[in-house]
Formats: sequence, structure tokens, C-alpha cells
Amino acid sequence: MSEQPDFAPMPTDWQRCLAIVAHPDDLEYGAAGAIASWTAAGHEVIYLLVTRGEAGIDNLSPAEAEKVREREQRASAEVVGVDQVEYLDHADGVIEEGPRLRRDLARAIRRHRPELLVTLNHHDSWGMPGSWNTPDHRAVGRAVLDAAGDAGNRWIFPELVDEGHEPWNGVRYVAVASSPYASHAVDVSGTFDRAVASLAEHRAYIQALDDRDPVDYAREHLTTYTQGAAERFGGRPAVSFELFTR
Repeated sequence: MSEQPDFAPMPTDWQRCLAIVAHPDDLEYGAAGAIASWTAAGHEVIYLLVTRGEAGIDNLSPAEAEKVREREQRASAEVVGVDQVEYLDHADGVIEEGPRLRRDLARAIRRHRPELLVTLNHHDSWGMPGSWNTPDHRAVGRAVLDAAGDAGNRWIFPELVDEGHEPWNGVRYVAVASSPYASHAVDVSGTFDRAVASLAEHRAYIQALDDRDPVDYAREHLTTYTQGAAERFGGRPAVSFELFTR
């Protein structure tokens, strides 16, 4: 097998990012370290969650879980310099691919006018044997890629124009975190501790998964993740992305 090429640095010639994922915690399992570095450098990042993660904690009812997970997500975002977190309120676990989801995402893109979109792995697997990806991740990731174009075409979802959302064709990049086909990376050596703290804010979710203290759990997971990317990024702990340009 031929050696994989090194990761290229992620572009920084953008001002506003809209990070769109299915659930609370999706961004914290890696991407938040990069987001912390971007906000520290003066970039604006907004979170858009398609669900409230209400089906994600086995020992909490959906009504209880959505309150806990929203509170944890807002605290987690604040750690990495994000103060705007929005929700679309699709149903957790059964997000449906199709025009409704694309329309909701296109509307958000037109409202926020980002140059960069960030989402989570949309591929069938995580790139390891037996690592089947969840339907929510696949649906949202693919819809984000589609909505980047939908947002710029006034004849796709023309009702959005009637709502006052003029087309926005300014999305230049879509970055997919945790992709098995990553091509770019961000050095997180200066933001690693903030990334750990951000993931650890999902305390109720982590405690339902693992017996370790959430900080210990987060540090171990993110050390493994960022050191894996470091092998293709000059030995520097990093967060990797598959980058699509437009």
C-alpha cells in the first residue's frame, strides 16, 4: 500500500463559518479543537444542530434529554468561543434526507451567509472495518453539501425568496470532519485543552456511555484522534477534514 500524502493546512481566507451537524456533541468529537483556533484568530463560527439529541441518552426520556443536551451543548460551544447555537428540531435518530432538510439548511445558509460550512462525516463508514456510520450523520452531511449549492440558486426553493432570504452563493468551502478521506488539517496544539473541556461539558451523555470521569474520557479520546492526524501533519496534534471547494 502506498503511503498517504500529508494533510494540507485548512484555508483561513474566510470570515464566517456555519457548522451544521445532526446532534449535540457531534462537533466536540474532534472539530471543536479547530473551531477554538478559528475563533481565537477572529473568525466567527455559528452552530446549527438539526436535532436536539433527544434520543441519545438511554436512561433519560426524550423530553428530559433534550433539555440536558441543549444546556450541555451551549456550555460546550462557549468553551471554544461560539456564542450562537441554533436548532432545526428534526427528530433525532430518524432524520429524513430530502427537500425539507435541504430547504431548512439552505434557509440557514442564506440567513448567515458563511464562506465556510463544517459538517460531520457523511460517508457510509468511518474508514475502519466494521465502523458503519449512523443514518443521521449520513443524511445531514450529504444535505449540507447539497444545500451549499441550493442556497445560491433562486429557482431552488423559491419560497425562501418570498420569506426574504435572498440567494447566497458565497460558500467557498465545505469541510467534513472525521472523514475517512481527509485531505486537510488544523494544528490544535494550542487549543487541545479547550477541546477537551468542550467535549467534557457533555457530562450526562458521556456518563451514560462510560464509567470514566468525563474529562479523562475526553482527553483520552481526543489524544488518540489528534495524534492520529499528527502522523500526516508534521507531528503536530491536529483535526483533519475532507475539503470540498466551490
